[in-house]
Amino acid sequence: MKTALIEKFFATFDRSPNFIARAPGRIEFIGNHTDYNGGSVIGAAIDRGVWVGLAPRTDGLWRFVSDRGGEVVTVSAGNFSKLFGGQSWVNYPLGVLAALPAFGLRVPGGFDYLAMSDLPAGAGLSSSAAIELSSGLAFLAATQQKPSRETLVKIGRHAENTFVGVPCGILDQGVSGFGRKNYLVTIDCRGPIFATVPLPAEAHFWIFNTHTKHALVDGLYAERHRACMEAAKNLGVSLLAEATVETVRGAEGRLSPVACKRARHIVEEIARVEATGLALRAGDLTAVGRLLTASHRSSQRLFENSTAELDFLVDTLTATPHVFGARLTGGGFGGAVMALTSGAFGAAQAKVVGAAYAKKFGAQVDVLHAQTGDGAELLAC
Repeated sequence: MKTALIEKFFATFDRSPNFIARAPGRIEFIGNHTDYNGGSVIGAAIDRGVWVGLAPRTDGLWRFVSDRGGEVVTVSAGNFSKLFGGQSWVNYPLGVLAALPAFGLRVPGGFDYLAMSDLPAGAGLSSSAAIELSSGLAFLAATQQKPSRETLVKIGRHAENTFVGVPCGILDQGVSGFGRKNYLVTIDCRGPIFATVPLPAEAHFWIFNTHTKHALVDGLYAERHRACMEAAKNLGVSLLAEATVETVRGAEGRLSPVACKRARHIVEEIARVEATGLALRAGDLTAVGRLLTASHRSSQRLFENSTAELDFLVDTLTATPHVFGARLTGGGFGGAVMALTSGAFGAAQAKVVGAAYAKKFGAQVDVLHAQTGDGAELLAC
């Protein structure tokens, strides 16, 4: 990928990049919507992601191009106006640039910028966090600044929350930043505190991407966020992570039925995250799988951010040999399902699942066998 980026950069800008950075996509292993509620979450950085090449220029222009859209987008340095339509992807690196002063960091002058990705689109693998962190590393290298990795992660989240306008928690950027091959990343989002837990060698990830997306997905995500904040307020806590299952059940008369379901999902999911960490440390993948599937059922019935397509895949996968468990991954309302399997599950079994999906919905599902990978890093040119 690095060689392809250099070649593409030269073909586009007639010179080579001075800086190259990469950041991985991530799998939300367990902890659905717990991060912005102050809870714990577990994720996996994978061996695919976003690469960014950067070369300074002296005319005060920022020029952006992506391998997924051939148009070069030119912006005057320091112009943080949001872009729309086919140029809207530039809001992710623009948001990072706009966030830098909030962390006491300098914004680079003019530059040429190229982003390339081998993440499948729409699969819930957080290409947004990957482009934010790889962009951040490249911008910081260009200005010879070296903040902590935690600061880099916070810059990425700030960009997505305040510039892009998505009220995400720290999961996506945290996992992309702190990922480590053969490990999962655990995040206590109240700190945030980042740590890793070994992934047993026999564990494998399979992603089944439906390419479905609810037409109102952004509004639905924001609505779930609002419902959680309102439930916390009614429970007398700042975030739902401070509540317990007993607290929520005891407040059913004070919460609307919908708010009660949303709060129950969050507090029970936080407990599942903690139990999953213990099971991983014990190497008990059977227990981990049960917790993953229970997470999906809660998303399906309480948080209501699943879809018929995702539910069908989970039902099919959990009835398939060598699958420990399965759940939606990412924000939901479409997207992908993650299956945790043993090494005995392979392409042939995945093909059978895909055929069942095609028969049911008349559409194809893309399958990705992912491995764990290292977190964001600056590469030698």
